[in-house]
Amino acid sequence: MIAPTASPGTSSDDAAPPARNGDATAQRRVTALDAARGLAIVAMISYHLTWDLYVTGFTSINAATDPWLRLYARLIAASFLTVSGIALVLAHEGGAGGRRFLRRLATIAAAALAVTAGSWFAFPHSFIFFGILHCIALSSVLALPFLRAPAWATALAALVVLVLPQVFASPAFEVWWLLWLGLGEIPPLSNDYVPIFPWFGFVLAGIAFWRWLPPGLRQEAARWRANGPVGRGLVFAGRHSLVIYLTHQIVLLGILTGLASLR
Repeated sequence: MIAPTASPGTSSDDAAPPARNGDATAQRRVTALDAARGLAIVAMISYHLTWDLYVTGFTSINAATDPWLRLYARLIAASFLTVSGIALVLAHEGGAGGRRFLRRLATIAAAALAVTAGSWFAFPHSFIFFGILHCIALSSVLALPFLRAPAWATALAALVVLVLPQVFASPAFEVWWLLWLGLGEIPPLSNDYVPIFPWFGFVLAGIAFWRWLPPGLRQEAARWRANGPVGRGLVFAGRHSLVIYLTHQIVLLGILTGLASLR
């Protein structure tokens, strides 16, 4: 499974330049970033629905093994991590302090632990020990030096992180305490496995992308506002992505399990 969230360094409500009153904590939302995250969460729910339909016996298509659905899941995870990198840059440029960063980081870490505990009871043989929430939390810490590094150096680091698992892998990294790296030859059995290599590369790519984006386009993104119910719905989903992630599977599986019992 995959999971979205705002970056621990910033949520979409504080991923923006400081307000004109000079207070670095009084920041505007970047609704374009909210909408992008909202679109990703809608895609995530659609993927999880296919997974749930298989688990409850409504379809024979296994989302965990179907190549197209696996690609779909990877694209969704990559989008969340890229948005997370962009949000880190916005928080850094907006003057978000260490206290806010630590508060966000603690929130994401607590949610990650909750996912691990819940999946352990629901799926003990494939529980989530290092999923996307875990990856975003650790990546947000690892990314801190790159917020001040040249954009070209960040882009180069992103390329290295993305490519390294393809050219270097060893069974030595398949011990349980190194699985978070993602450098083993055989991935472990887990419903959501998002190790640092290669996935941290997408966070770095988001940082490099936003810093390279021309100022005019960045200003346009900051000024964009959602129009119509679809746009506003995506913004709402993006602003509440963590809550939606933590609850949507309970709702989906609850409904489908109830329907399955009626067959």
